[in-house]
Amino acid sequence: MTEKYTTVILADGDFPSTPKTMQILKQAKHIVCCDGAAEKLLRFGLEPDAIVGDLDSLAVKLQEKYAGKIIHIAEQESNDLSKAFRYCRSQNYENVVILGATGKREDHTLGNLSLLAMYAKELPDIKIITDHGEFFVIFEGGTFEATPGEQISIISLDSHLTITNSENLKYPIKNLTLTYWWQATLNEALSDTFSLDFPPHHPVLIYRAAKNKI
Repeated sequence: MTEKYTTVILADGDFPSTPKTMQILKQAKHIVCCDGAAEKLLRFGLEPDAIVGDLDSLAVKLQEKYAGKIIHIAEQESNDLSKAFRYCRSQNYENVVILGATGKREDHTLGNLSLLAMYAKELPDIKIITDHGEFFVIFEGGTFEATPGEQISIISLDSHLTITNSENLKYPIKNLTLTYWWQATLNEALSDTFSLDFPPHHPVLIYRAAKNKI
């Protein structure tokens, strides 16, 4: 069963195309689009509750049609995803998931993944979900959900973090200092949970790859 998220932030990367990700869109109470993502949502048959951004990729005719839903933020110190996140926080939206944050341009993908660590400080349960898996951020060790056999990648966003121990991973981690992003990727869950031990206050990006593209 697909987990139901109350609020979707739809970025302008690859549009959701699997039953799971499309169902997340259909079930959402609020859909906040980053600029041009609104056009893709409309073609999908849904309407945005808000369109947030600098409007550099939204057609003029749609700017006119949806003027009442547009939150125009012209500043360039942050990207449209961060503007949409701040809008959701201003509305006190909870249970937020980000779709469409990967694909197309790799620099945008990397930027959005790093921003997830900033967002997770305010909304610890926030995720980026793609057609291929999901990303979330943890700031301390613990036990986390998994599906036996799924690939787990662990990426430290803080250089020189040491993971002292792991449990229920195919390739055990023991006193591994994560200097580079690749070092703890492509592991595999052995159970419906896995555990990591490391000092608190270090942002760690976890990727759970879907076993099947569903």
